[in-house]
Amino acid sequence: MNLDLLKVKGLIFDYGGTLDTGGDHWSEIIWKAWQQAGVACTKAEFREAYVYAERELARERHILPEHDFHDMLLIKMKIELTWLAEQGKFAPAAIEQKAAETAHLCYESAKSKVAEAKPVLEILNRHYPMVLVSNFYGNIETVLKDFGIRQYFKEIIESAVIGVRKPDPRIFEHGVKALGLKPEETLVIGDSYRKDIVPAETIGCQVLWLKGKGWTAEEDAQLHANTITDIGQLLSILA
Repeated sequence: MNLDLLKVKGLIFDYGGTLDTGGDHWSEIIWKAWQQAGVACTKAEFREAYVYAERELARERHILPEHDFHDMLLIKMKIELTWLAEQGKFAPAAIEQKAAETAHLCYESAKSKVAEAKPVLEILNRHYPMVLVSNFYGNIETVLKDFGIRQYFKEIIESAVIGVRKPDPRIFEHGVKALGLKPEETLVIGDSYRKDIVPAETIGCQVLWLKGKGWTAEEDAQLHANTITDIGQLLSILA
């Protein structure tokens, strides 16, 4: 690894794909839930539905600050399955049932992964101030409180609130400023090479890539000196 740990005085964590999936892109978690729930479509069709829903959520405010993670997932599943039905590839009458089933499966998966991350955050928080920097929908505070991890973060930098989204490096500049540190004194931990690692390095932060299954084969093939595959590895490096 290429880290100067003597310089590290604070941590920036990503949320989605880092703390709630263990490094895997969220599309993989949802696809697995669709398969478990018996939503019959190809993975290519699923990915089209996934992209459509993300664009729709960016276009119109469906998710409100009071929505917890289960609420959010249910909204997303309904949008995705409705799109699939509009393409003639899913029964409209089954949208409500399958949306509820897949949202539950995804929520339980996230709940389990956050529970694994929680003791790691607890220990690291004793040693470092921590900030969360996330592309999210305006409800991250509610989500973190629901999962019992809000108290570990000094401040939350959320794209929907500040109007800057990853991979724009400026969102990480907000995180560094919130810590009151220099970029080289800040370690960024995230699951996306393109959205976390590259922009954080661009402004001079140190980085650790929690690498799981990515959105593209190109990202899966990417290599970086500072890579971990399990969030628990942070303790052997930092604590």
